[in-house]
Amino acid sequence: MNARTWNPEIVEIGDQIVGLTVAHAAELVQYLEQVHGVKARTLPVLPPIPEPDLKPQPLPVPTAFDVVIDGFDTAKKVAVIKVVREKTALGLKEAKDLVEAAPKLVKDKLPQADAEKLKAELEAAGAKVTLKPVVE
Repeated sequence: MNARTWNPEIVEIGDQIVGLTVAHAAELVQYLEQVHGVKARTLPVLPPIPEPDLKPQPLPVPTAFDVVIDGFDTAKKVAVIKVVREKTALGLKEAKDLVEAAPKLVKDKLPQADAEKLKAELEAAGAKVTLKPVVE
């Protein structure tokens, strides 16, 4: 609580102002302006802030998927390289480098059905694969 003591004259004036009706307050403003040259400062009136739209927005639907090799079973490395070569048309060295550099992008922006098919083939060969959604 505020422990300040106020001058009794100020308290009396403040209490009188608070007790004014709207009509008397308007008259007091006119009196102070005309007789004493005191102008009441007006604050700009701001338009109301619109309420935010709280409806949940639907998440964008992925239109394509990136196929990423995350790793592979070392005993099945050759089989994984073979599938990568078939599906990407890479040479032996490039396919081997891609598989060994996992995690690595194998194909990008494939339709969902094609991406799932490639994932299944790579997993059957011994790879660990992730499909990453691409929203366009």
